[in-house]
Amino acid sequence: MKKTDIKEKNRKYPELLIPAGSLEVLKCAVDYGADAVYIGGQKFGLRAKAGNFTIDEMKEAVEYVHQAGAKLYVTVNIFAHNDDINGVKEYFSEIKHAGLEDGIDGFIISDPGIFTLAKEMLPQVDIHISTQSNNTNYMTYNFWYGLGATRVVAARELSLNEIKTIKENIPADMEIEAFMHGAMCISYSGRCLLSSYFTGRDANKGACTHPCRWKYSVVEEKRPGEYLPVYEDDRGTYIFNSKDLCMIEYIPEMINAGIDSFKVEGRMKTALYVAAVTRTYRQAIDDYMKSEELYRSRMEYYKKEIAACTYRQFTTGFYFGKTDENSQIYDNNTYIKNYVYLGTVENITDEGLICLHQKNKFASGDEIEIMDFSGDNLRVTVEAIFDETLNNMSCAPHPKQQLYLKLSDSSSVKKGMIIRQEHCEA
Repeated sequence: MKKTDIKEKNRKYPELLIPAGSLEVLKCAVDYGADAVYIGGQKFGLRAKAGNFTIDEMKEAVEYVHQAGAKLYVTVNIFAHNDDINGVKEYFSEIKHAGLEDGIDGFIISDPGIFTLAKEMLPQVDIHISTQSNNTNYMTYNFWYGLGATRVVAARELSLNEIKTIKENIPADMEIEAFMHGAMCISYSGRCLLSSYFTGRDANKGACTHPCRWKYSVVEEKRPGEYLPVYEDDRGTYIFNSKDLCMIEYIPEMINAGIDSFKVEGRMKTALYVAAVTRTYRQAIDDYMKSEELYRSRMEYYKKEIAACTYRQFTTGFYFGKTDENSQIYDNNTYIKNYVYLGTVENITDEGLICLHQKNKFASGDEIEIMDFSGDNLRVTVEAIFDETLNNMSCAPHPKQQLYLKLSDSSSVKKGMIIRQEHCEA
């Protein structure tokens, strides 16, 4: 799916920026309509637990993204300590010697020291300032612009009115990137110390253990072992657990605020999540650029498709004012799962069998869905399942097993399409 060529006068087409934690997910993002993808290398990004990319994988990512006319951004957004500096220098040298200086379209950086190294060692690569840098006013944007940054990622604490004021007070060629969808961090601009304090894993160096999702109690020092529950209006005890951001209903407001790039959070998410979110926002943006009436008329469809991936309850964050108790989830820390990811179409044999590596269990006779790049969902029945040596199987119980599927209809199935199944509670 690619964005429409229709662009209305005085309405700039926003970039749809999608995360990827692996090559598989990157290709999925591009295939389903991303304008740009952001990834982390195996060093110095804020998602150490994601798959992340080797130098060779970055080369493949650059080629795949650019062939589709999209862009690739690489995160180098830790807050560096003294013993990180030489490592960052070596990492930038590896990128340069691999010939990636002309392939990477931008670095996402938060630390001024790393910013300086990037400008010195890889001057051809644009620099985008991470949301971690607390970018809350137009003076900050102008400061970074003066040093050579081409884009600043808005702090999540900003309202749309504040972003609009920033846009009116920065150079015309200075871009604003802002989060559109995904998990919200309870800490200011994502600068969290809880993980490091509790587990020794530093969130500001990519190793967050997400303690904001844990359940907390109060213990009085003279009564060890007596855990008193923490309540807020009797809702529950997950006091730091934010809802997920979702702005699918507010694309006009995001554009009118002057946001150049709509960013989705989630470099640790599955291909199903990336496919569902990318395809839905691609459709919504394209529909709005054609006609606001068309966009409004399809809202229930967008909301249904967004809910097809794993998510928490939704919020609009700070965009329309300060958050309140309705922005939190107090009773649990679990996700809502309406669909299960079964796999990605890797190949189609001459006999019409669909090849994939299975991600979750399903059985012969099950009804499943193929996510077409166009936005349609092809509902088909699994008529037969075969293993890698084409032995017939009644079900697919083993994760990551290579399988071949005979479907009731495979005529419109293409390589790269996501296969999913409606989730049913046992």
